[in-house]
Amino acid sequence: MNPVEQLAEHVTRTRYEDLTPEAVAKTKTFVLDTFGVGVAGSWEPWAGKLAALAGTWGTGEQAPVWVHGTRLPAASAVLVNAFQVHCLEFDCVHDRAVVHPMACVLPAVMAWAGKNRAGKNRAGRNGSATGGADGGTDGRAFLLAVALGVDVATIVGQAATGPIRFFRPATAGGFGAVAALGKLEGLDTEALVNAFGILYGQTSGTLQPHAEGSPLLPMQMGFNARAALTAVDLARAGLVGPHDVLVGQYGYFPLMEHGEFDLEPAFSKLGKEWQITRVSHKPYPSGRLTHSVIDGVLRLQQREGFAHGDVESVLARVPNLPFRLVGRPDVPDPSPNYARLCAPFTAATALVRGTVDVPDFRGERLGDPVVHDLARRVEIVEDGNPDPNAINPQTIEVRLKNGATHGIVLEQSPGHPDAALSEEQNREKFRRCWGYGAKPLPVEAGEEMIRRVAALETLDGVLRLSGLLVP
Repeated sequence: MNPVEQLAEHVTRTRYEDLTPEAVAKTKTFVLDTFGVGVAGSWEPWAGKLAALAGTWGTGEQAPVWVHGTRLPAASAVLVNAFQVHCLEFDCVHDRAVVHPMACVLPAVMAWAGKNRAGKNRAGRNGSATGGADGGTDGRAFLLAVALGVDVATIVGQAATGPIRFFRPATAGGFGAVAALGKLEGLDTEALVNAFGILYGQTSGTLQPHAEGSPLLPMQMGFNARAALTAVDLARAGLVGPHDVLVGQYGYFPLMEHGEFDLEPAFSKLGKEWQITRVSHKPYPSGRLTHSVIDGVLRLQQREGFAHGDVESVLARVPNLPFRLVGRPDVPDPSPNYARLCAPFTAATALVRGTVDVPDFRGERLGDPVVHDLARRVEIVEDGNPDPNAINPQTIEVRLKNGATHGIVLEQSPGHPDAALSEEQNREKFRRCWGYGAKPLPVEAGEEMIRRVAALETLDGVLRLSGLLVP
């Protein structure tokens, strides 16, 4: 079977009742987490600029820009909201797929709900069960659509066997957003295959902004989330897209993954293992590939009791993926995006401040000479791991000025599903992010968001969530 058809059939045939209790619980966990990091992302200077600029691209009040409050056409709002979710590098990630699935999926679903709120009340085909009391979509349909979107995005990511070359979180994330929106629209299998094809014609995402620390990197999440809205609208209107867009001559895997892929191990999980249950938290607002180095130096510091001033040097032995993407050298005046993706800077920040948090990438902290002096003495070296998509294991060694050397081996990064944050830790992260919004959001609204997400399956309209995200 054409793998695109296989994905489409998985989406169209799956019902809410097919979700396991763990899948429902984890979907709620990462919906709350994503709303939180999206609020915190509004603090990034480019978020406000982008929201203002998007307001000049056309009028309409379909969906709000989170925190900033501007109501825009859905295609413009989703671009800004997806940017805000990923711009701090704080959003959840599927480690094996190397995909941040929620950054495309959740903003797209919320924009769709806003676009369809007024008088639509569709009861979609194939069990989509849309039509909440507020004209958006009910909580059960929302949970199913999000879980299916994560499934598709991360299965596409896991099928790649070679080193990442394009920005996979955005490219694979777009397919996930189409899956979620197609489910809500009630598209049949043929129409959803067309939507995937139309999405592929718009797919974008280069790693060059990652290398240079450009804010274009998170904007690529928005480009693909916006493309998903367009693709589903066009497919619903009857446009026929190309069908063999994953493995065809000029398809996604031959071009964007350089022909290095193996479908069977990943696609065999469809309908058997919900990928939302394999998504990792990000306890720090920095590139996922920096997290083991951060965790390693913090564990050693806590275990051995040394201060940052006692450290002579740090050596991290890591697989090719983190070496290539975050093993970059510290620079004296980094952009926030460069610093978040620089393992030496984040490790030094952790040693100096005892953690890594959102304010560490702005103002005086970003240029702290104490942090940069230590960062210059953090070395990242490749360990020879043959798996080009491996993140762990990593070996972290701290050498002190008195000659002592302390080491630790990390088999998993913190927040991995096998070492997940607790629900209380997830809520604590959400509350912290809620307080970082560009405009003050009431504490009570944050607590209400926690309650509503916890009871999502009973919610009669998910637009009751979006109203909490604006002042």
